[in-house]
Amino acid sequence: MADLIQLLPDSVANQIAAGEVVQRPASVLKELVENSIDAGSTKIQVIVKDAGKTLLQVIDNGIGMSDNDARMCFERHATSKIRKADDLFNILTMGFRGEAMASIAAVATIEMKTKKQDADLGIFIRISGSKTETQEPVNCQNGTNISVKNLFFNVPARRKFLKSNSTELKHIMEEFQRIALGFPEIEMHLVHNDVEIYNLPSSKIHQRIVNILGRAAEKNLIPIESETEIIKIKGYVGKPQNARKTPGEQFFFVNNRFMKHPYFYKAVISAYDNIIQPGLYPSFFIYFDINPDAIDINIHPTKTEIKFENERNIWAILSATVKEGLGKYNVAPSIDFDNNTDFEIPVFSKDTPVKPPEIKINPNYNPFETDNGGSQKSFGGSYEKKSTPSNWDKLYAGLENSDFTTQTHHNTEIIQHTEPEQQTIDVVTAAETTRFFQFKRKYILTSVKSGLMIIDQRRAHQRILFDEYFAKISENTAGQKLLYPQKIELEPVSSELFKAVLPEINKLGFEAEPFGNNTFVINSVPADFPDKDVTEWINIIIDSIKENEKDFVAAVHENIVKSLAKFLSIPYGKILTQEEMVHINDRLFASSMPNLTPDGKTIITIIETNEIEKKLN
Repeated sequence: MADLIQLLPDSVANQIAAGEVVQRPASVLKELVENSIDAGSTKIQVIVKDAGKTLLQVIDNGIGMSDNDARMCFERHATSKIRKADDLFNILTMGFRGEAMASIAAVATIEMKTKKQDADLGIFIRISGSKTETQEPVNCQNGTNISVKNLFFNVPARRKFLKSNSTELKHIMEEFQRIALGFPEIEMHLVHNDVEIYNLPSSKIHQRIVNILGRAAEKNLIPIESETEIIKIKGYVGKPQNARKTPGEQFFFVNNRFMKHPYFYKAVISAYDNIIQPGLYPSFFIYFDINPDAIDINIHPTKTEIKFENERNIWAILSATVKEGLGKYNVAPSIDFDNNTDFEIPVFSKDTPVKPPEIKINPNYNPFETDNGGSQKSFGGSYEKKSTPSNWDKLYAGLENSDFTTQTHHNTEIIQHTEPEQQTIDVVTAAETTRFFQFKRKYILTSVKSGLMIIDQRRAHQRILFDEYFAKISENTAGQKLLYPQKIELEPVSSELFKAVLPEINKLGFEAEPFGNNTFVINSVPADFPDKDVTEWINIIIDSIKENEKDFVAAVHENIVKSLAKFLSIPYGKILTQEEMVHINDRLFASSMPNLTPDGKTIITIIETNEIEKKLN
């Protein structure tokens, strides 16, 4: 019988490896820019076309490569970073596996020019689908220039699963952000379709954060820092009042490498207990400096998951560090040295006599004594008993039949008569027209044939608004002009995402347009849009796009209307009148799906009569 096990060809093995390393154009950017960082570059330029599907080019001024190294870097497991197994526990470089270049070359066409600083000529190499097509000397600048073209050209199934250009560009910009925040000392540029998105000069961490997220982020940063034998922590956390409804800018870095760590994330969130409301998320930029032999970064192909040797101790240190930073911000008042207000600080000399405080008392004070004038003496003197104005009861005439009463009085009133030996209770029931009752300012209760129906007021309103706005988005509803147009400035990632959905947003009755430099102007809002900040809703839209793992733009109508319905729905805690509850009930049961919210959450539940009777038996 013939043998069944055979070695895979290099081209097939490289494509399999590429499935772990190269998931989308952002993965290519990560690997190439990390190689540029390891090469000692002080300036890195990234050029992208069609969200990386057509071209992704990285140019650096690093040390470059020799002719032999340039050819060897495309071989599997060829690396200059490690020599033996022990080196895996002392890694200070970004890359070390030696798989990235071989994996990228297996699923794309790569053109590379590279030259060492002491060499007269560089080398040009062209590889397509793991096959070397050209290798020749070339005159080029010092450093390395790599162009990755037609990603997944030979794997159509993989290319088919790439998302829209706006979604892929979002991932590219997020990956660029992570690297740029990890290495603020390196000058970095990002250009997409000949438009410069990022121009980041070499700077400190604080300035790099501001350059990426915009000037508005500068006022939101609270510095934190601590140093122990185990770890050194520094960075910035967001102010509690700027916490958002969706996770925003949250970054962990260990030895300048971006990482995701749910355990340490809980440590940061725990520091905000009782400071921000549940369901809100603070921003943070936290940098760990730790001995590399105390961590293991070789547990995931993308190297974003890292294992720490002393996780529990670091958790406690991190939580205490964040709490200390928040405490200094909340407790220590800022001193305005530019304030010229004169104030005098008393100065005492050694000869100044010290006098004990004097307490004035009235030894003849009697709290039960009342003088002839009707006044009663007190500790500090006396007060006069004020006379009651005449005809005071006429102020409330006519209010007994008005609507200016609490909801409890609408529903039921209990009057108690107390006598020496017994107590009787008379109950005045609600009017027959009272159909609904509000419970805990959150639920609407009403009687139905089968029992007691409970309606979640906020979720019900979300369903009502969703159906109404979803009908409007296909009609290009006209909006209402604002007297003073609102101008908003977004950071680059948010700006690109907002541009992608801008045509659909304007169909709802908004009139928003780009104003240049990641700034937009809102000229109109829907006619029934409440007096709320449009900027807040735009941030919610952008956060929804960022957090949505699926292609947001593919279902842009539904997603935009869903976020708008959530934003405009009545909040919990709002007291509803009988008319408002009737209105919500009638509109809810006229909607397309009264039982569920657009997110699939339950709106209505019924407690059957027999269940209530069992409770009372």
